[in-house]
Amino acid sequence: MLCVIDYGLGNVGSILNMCKHLGIPAVLSSDKEVIRDATHLLLPGVGSYDTGMQNLKTRGLEGILSEEVLIRKKPVLGVCLGAQLMLESGTEGIMPGLGWVEGSCIRFDNKQGIKVPHMGWNSLDVKDEEKLFEGMPYYPPRFYFVHSYHFCMKDSSDIMATTTYGGEFTSAFRKNNILGVQFHPEKSHRFGMQLLLNFIKI
Repeated sequence: MLCVIDYGLGNVGSILNMCKHLGIPAVLSSDKEVIRDATHLLLPGVGSYDTGMQNLKTRGLEGILSEEVLIRKKPVLGVCLGAQLMLESGTEGIMPGLGWVEGSCIRFDNKQGIKVPHMGWNSLDVKDEEKLFEGMPYYPPRFYFVHSYHFCMKDSSDIMATTTYGGEFTSAFRKNNILGVQFHPEKSHRFGMQLLLNFIKI
């Protein structure tokens, strides 16, 4: 069972609808026992960095999530803000992140003549043999983005895919059982559906 973490942020309705369409058993919950019983976790998110971290702390989720992810090694997928919160910090706020993966998130530099936020469809340059991106409708795979901040990884070996927007940035990362994507699978039609099916097999 996939547990979509309920901390008050994210397109959770769209994610749950996609899971239902795909036949993936999924539930939205912040209950610690439900989180413990789940085989996979998904941390969604749309909003600001500090709000996201404060919501996790207020709901008492920081400890249980770190236990399941870092100690029990449960597969977890972070989406957009949810993935950013897995890193150590973000320049959007002052609160530290969950710190599961070394890195931070930084704002796009609009001095390059690009519009911020980065919004719309864009393609990924995926590293070889990344199971999360197997069986895509075609390559390079395309996903839907809406974001002003992006990942900045300390260890290049954690980078799973990159995207070009005014320059190359990390659009997906993986550290063992911890996976993060900057785009929105729930808005990405066939590509997003295949990605969720791949994740649930991990």
